[in-house]
Amino acid sequence: MVDFAVLPQRTALINVDMQNCFVDGSPISAPEGLEIEERINRLAAACRGAGILVIHTSIVLREDGSNSGILAEFSSPVKQGILNKGSQSAALHKGLSVEPGDILLDKPRFGAFYGTDLELILRSRTIDTIIISGVATNVCCETTAREAAVRDFRVFFLSDGTATANMGGASAAELQRATCATLGFLFAEVLTVEEMIRKIEIARRDARGRTEGAVARSA
Repeated sequence: MVDFAVLPQRTALINVDMQNCFVDGSPISAPEGLEIEERINRLAAACRGAGILVIHTSIVLREDGSNSGILAEFSSPVKQGILNKGSQSAALHKGLSVEPGDILLDKPRFGAFYGTDLELILRSRTIDTIIISGVATNVCCETTAREAAVRDFRVFFLSDGTATANMGGASAAELQRATCATLGFLFAEVLTVEEMIRKIEIARRDARGRTEGAVARSA
């Protein structure tokens, strides 16, 4: 299994679509939405403390739904405007921790790179590694992971920091396992949130040690 290094200044957390309709209280919400929200908040705090950029994405369509396209043919909630900009259902969940230094990124489709300036944001900061959390595991999270991998970003994918719902006759648990297995085989390093936080803490400690050593040598 791949074991990517964490360099905080070259890493970003991409927190995918923690919106009201996907987190809680909606027919398309992930049953574990509230559960992963708490883990994501802890991870985001660890990232900020280490100097890792935090980006929150939202899948949002035009207010009039004019760019919903084929999505409306697949999903009646989309056709009904559940993801239209300005709707309460499309807003980020109130329990999500969003700090002033975080970046908010609207996207018109499942992947966070398509139709957005995400790659520009990352490349301009010399970021080459991303951590993916959020919902839904096998839809927007997986699509973003694959988009990142084919652009030569290193990807950390969180097995218990992402969640999904039952789809197409498959249970949420089955979809979660299948996505993590596929991504872990060819596209990403799959970790738990606690494993990711430990990696970040080790990287932060090592960076502090190098800084202190450099100061001591120059004294």
